[in-house]
Amino acid sequence: MYAPHGCSVPLHAQLYLHESLLNSPSQVSLLTLSLEYSDKLWPDAPAAEAAATSLLDTLVLLPSKPSALRKLLLLAATTALVSGGALGPTSGASCRLLPLLLGLASGRDMGRNFGPTSEQRLLQATACECLGELERCKPGLLAGSLGMLRSLLGQMGPIQPVSLLLALVLHNALVVPSRARAGLQGLLVAGVSSTGSCPWDWTLAEEWDAHLQPKAPSWPTAEEEEHGFPSLEPSAEEARELKAAVAQLLDTSYLLTPVAQAQLLWLLGWALRGLRGQPPVLFKPQLVRLLGTAQLTLMHSVLALKAAFGEALFTAQDEALLLRRLTLVAQHPALPSPTHLFYLHCILRFPENCPLGPEGEEAVPLLLGLQLCRGLMPSLLHDPIVFLARLHLLCLLCADAEEEEKGQGQSPQWYLQELLAGLQQRAALNSAPRALATLCFQASYLVASCLAGQPTVRTSLIHGLAQLYQARPSLAPHFVDLLDQVNPELREPLRTVLQQEVVASPGKSESLCWHLQVLAKVAKADAQNTTLSFLQAAAKHCTDWGLQQALLRVCRALLRTGGKDGLADLLQVLARRLEDADGRDHARLYYILFSHLSSPKLGMALGPSHAAPALASSLVAENQGFASTLMVQETSAPIQLSVGPQKAKGPLLVLHLQVKALEIPVYSLELRFQVEGQLYEPLEAVHIPCLYPGQPAHPLLLPLQPRCPAPARLHVQALYTTAAGLTCHANLSPVSVNFANLFLPFPQLPKGSELCFFNDLWDSCLPKGVESCMWCPLGPQGLEALVSQHLEPFVVVAQPPATYLIAVRLPPDSMLLLRLETAQEDGVPVALRTDNWALLPLVGDYLRGLAAS
Repeated sequence: MYAPHGCSVPLHAQLYLHESLLNSPSQVSLLTLSLEYSDKLWPDAPAAEAAATSLLDTLVLLPSKPSALRKLLLLAATTALVSGGALGPTSGASCRLLPLLLGLASGRDMGRNFGPTSEQRLLQATACECLGELERCKPGLLAGSLGMLRSLLGQMGPIQPVSLLLALVLHNALVVPSRARAGLQGLLVAGVSSTGSCPWDWTLAEEWDAHLQPKAPSWPTAEEEEHGFPSLEPSAEEARELKAAVAQLLDTSYLLTPVAQAQLLWLLGWALRGLRGQPPVLFKPQLVRLLGTAQLTLMHSVLALKAAFGEALFTAQDEALLLRRLTLVAQHPALPSPTHLFYLHCILRFPENCPLGPEGEEAVPLLLGLQLCRGLMPSLLHDPIVFLARLHLLCLLCADAEEEEKGQGQSPQWYLQELLAGLQQRAALNSAPRALATLCFQASYLVASCLAGQPTVRTSLIHGLAQLYQARPSLAPHFVDLLDQVNPELREPLRTVLQQEVVASPGKSESLCWHLQVLAKVAKADAQNTTLSFLQAAAKHCTDWGLQQALLRVCRALLRTGGKDGLADLLQVLARRLEDADGRDHARLYYILFSHLSSPKLGMALGPSHAAPALASSLVAENQGFASTLMVQETSAPIQLSVGPQKAKGPLLVLHLQVKALEIPVYSLELRFQVEGQLYEPLEAVHIPCLYPGQPAHPLLLPLQPRCPAPARLHVQALYTTAAGLTCHANLSPVSVNFANLFLPFPQLPKGSELCFFNDLWDSCLPKGVESCMWCPLGPQGLEALVSQHLEPFVVVAQPPATYLIAVRLPPDSMLLLRLETAQEDGVPVALRTDNWALLPLVGDYLRGLAAS
């Protein structure tokens, strides 16, 4: 914001850092901003290179006392190189930054410019974070630093940043396809001072550029392992050093935070998974420690290790213990809902050592018996989302359970049926909330998806849903949606039962609209007689347009399934007796189609069309053209509407508009106006018989009734007819009502009384009103020309060129009084009074804009 003219913002920021090296809050904020928006500040490699060089120069110039800028400068330089794409062997800033970060990470003395000893621990952790970011962007870059990083774990220093960095570098070194420069053993034992060795290697990073590392803790698939992640077979010496390095990391992992431990286990587990002949027994001591953890991230890591290694790491006893712990913790009553759902998800997706059935099929773990799950049964007292998760587990138990003998009451199927019955009974109450009904249908869908193949559960579910509809027909939209979602094994019997419930209800009832909505969904040809009887009885009570349309939708559904003669009789009756003309036309159209088309063609004509079919005959083309004439089509604006010169006359406020046709003639034009906000009363539509292009603009008078004297915007929509007979609508550009458009003059006064009238108005404004003085700039035309051009209809007393007394009436009930004194060289002082203080800013803007206009 304060950059000099001609100086870019990033360059000015760097100059500002160079000018003052104090710990000012503005410098800290500036560096923080560069971390957040580095891709916007330095979008290309040259800009990023220059920025990183400048930041490193600033870092060297910092005094030896403690400074909060050192950490931010290191992070900013790293971020600039990475986000700008300047990181590489040809980058001078990269070649300066890497040895600096490695020196700080190793704890070496970098000189007085890098702060006192008390700050070295913080800088060491920051350097490890920066090196980790560089290693993620260029995997294999720090493979030569493995020996140095291993030696740091045994020294005094930050353990977590060094451990995570070592795990990341070791992981990348194991998955990079080529290690041509040095073997794994050499990388693990090479120290920082090894002769002829460099702690970074750009060749490995370039080889790995085509392989993107996953950013989420997920294991590679078998296809990825085969193509992008080849398995390695290390030698005996390499295996020994690798085990030592992994054991060293795992032994100190308990000092890390839970999130850092989870990241460490993921990196090491993925790396070791691709090594042949390396059993994952190194993780066994950590599992003993982590099986009892209450941290969700660590529990997730344990399950990820189990999914990766299976029985190679987890025995049957370990698997049973882990599953039992998950089950018992999930039953704790004090768990919050997200934690509860996490444990239930772990149980439902538990990675078994020897799963049965095809991969991807939902099933409960083999060791999870009914006795162990009794505490996880769903209850109506649970939160809805927890209830559905527990219900899912119960459904899977029912699917795996063997058929119980008749009369045995405590089976999972029995508990499920009782639970659904209780839920349906609560949802059937008239006072039940809508959320409870939604939960009932969600549970029904879940049960139908898992247990559609069990006749006992399916029959009980259908019976309960039928009773629910009988008690609350207003839930018809939920039933229609359920029918669209469930599989055919439940859909067809549920349709039959709902149709029976609807036709058994009386035709005259308050629920007739819901019955017709359900019947339009479930109507079938094999039960048309009872359906037609219900429709004939209901037709007498369909008095409004909505009920008539619902009745016709049922007739349309029957036509699609193959109607009978009784349907033709019903359509003839509806075509004669319906009160609404639209309903009679639809009934007549359906009767004509039923009389002239066979059942297959009738189903195609009335069925949903996902694509426009080819025109089979001229009759179809004619029908489509006829349908287009009945529709209101949206087009671009064929007319232009603008505000014309205003004439302040009469007691009513009228906005003068001008409208003209652009390219085509417009007939039966109707302009509809809508005020933005609630500033004016609703405006009436304006009608114009016809407009032709090339003719002068047609004047329009639009009466306005402001609720308060304020400017407004009018949104305009045009509805018109074209020469081809099509009805179209278009949105026009908004019309602005300015403050001056609201001015009205006071009635004509008898001669000689103007000054007294103005003084009376002037005195009446106070004390309820407000008085102010303003300066009105004058243009080259002078005061007389300004008044005659803008304020002449409102002048009450004029004494040119010295004084003008002006009175303006502002509907609905406000006024504005102006005293224009003797004009000065560049303006005129204006004294004003008004009975509405909210007008002051509007008057000020108006007076200042007079000279410009």
